[in-house]
Amino acid sequence: MSGRAVLITGSSRGIGAAIAASFAADGDRVAVHYRSGRTDAEAVLAGLPGGGHTLVQADVADADAVHRMVEEAAEALGGIDVLVNNAAVFREHRISAVDYATWRAEWRQTLETNLLGPANVTFCAVPHLRRSGVGRVVNVSSRGAFRGEPNGPAYGASKAGLNAFGQSMAVALAPYGIAVATVAPGFVETAMARQAMGGQRAAEVRAQSPFNRVARVDEIAAAVRYLASPEAEWASGSVLDLNGASYLRT
Repeated sequence: MSGRAVLITGSSRGIGAAIAASFAADGDRVAVHYRSGRTDAEAVLAGLPGGGHTLVQADVADADAVHRMVEEAAEALGGIDVLVNNAAVFREHRISAVDYATWRAEWRQTLETNLLGPANVTFCAVPHLRRSGVGRVVNVSSRGAFRGEPNGPAYGASKAGLNAFGQSMAVALAPYGIAVATVAPGFVETAMARQAMGGQRAAEVRAQSPFNRVARVDEIAAAVRYLASPEAEWASGSVLDLNGASYLRT
């Protein structure tokens, strides 16, 4: 088989779809993962250049479904060389605006999807990545892991945890030739972001960056593709900020 085998969670739209298209354009075989948006996922799959691609489904918050999904992807692709943990949820739950039951439910769902999900997908993918010889894991985090997310605190906390998880795995998996890195975007021009940036809010969000714009999905995809490349082994353990200087950390 030509190219590499790449599993991308949450790739039925937005950033994940752009990442899938980027790998496929390089001649890689891609497993497009979705939770419930099958129609969108099928459209992404149909639009990928090249061949050997496949569609897989699972709620990444469901540990058993994750194991089944990873095995299906590996069987269809002939292994897994690259894993991109992109699937995530963001739901507003300001501490001053929700009741206790809602608060607990939002934290549970967000952590199970954004942190435990990538941890479980990675665990299930590691046997396949080890056989690859040049395995790569790229986690998609967020600027919110560093600056905080007051309207969605569980999201910010989950992404901070994802950063730490990636660094732990970078050390743990290096002896097997597996490099692990993370990208941390700010606002990205997706359908979901456009809804959140409606009206005057759009100008405010663009003004956060001195470039006076938000990221394009292809910019995030290009960074992911580099970190997944054979040349990027020495970037293992890194967290790459992709926010157009809208938030600078020390």
